[in-house]
Amino acid sequence: MAEQDFFDMVYQVVRLIPKGRVCTYGAIAAYLGAKSSSRAVGYAMNAAHRVKPAVPAHRVVNRHGQLTGKHHFSTPFRMQELLEKEKIKVVNDQVLDFQTLFWDPSKELAL
Repeated sequence: MAEQDFFDMVYQVVRLIPKGRVCTYGAIAAYLGAKSSSRAVGYAMNAAHRVKPAVPAHRVVNRHGQLTGKHHFSTPFRMQELLEKEKIKVVNDQVLDFQTLFWDPSKELAL
């Protein structure tokens, strides 16, 4: 599979994450059948700012709920600002109540 095809599939999944919820790089990779490709999901998120329609990359965090992708936003605080706009509390780059807010595509999008 070409890198761009994988990125496009990642973007399709990320666009389905509901407002007020977060997902992880690994959960997206696992859903796409590429469990060991969480880093590639991260690369897709890094490139997502140029994609149309928009991709809510701010809703993708690491497996601990940390904002590891924040340095790819326009300012170091933009990712947190976007999450807080959706009523997600963040302290010290950590999503509070991460387990409750976690959206698992393998469960949520199961057929």
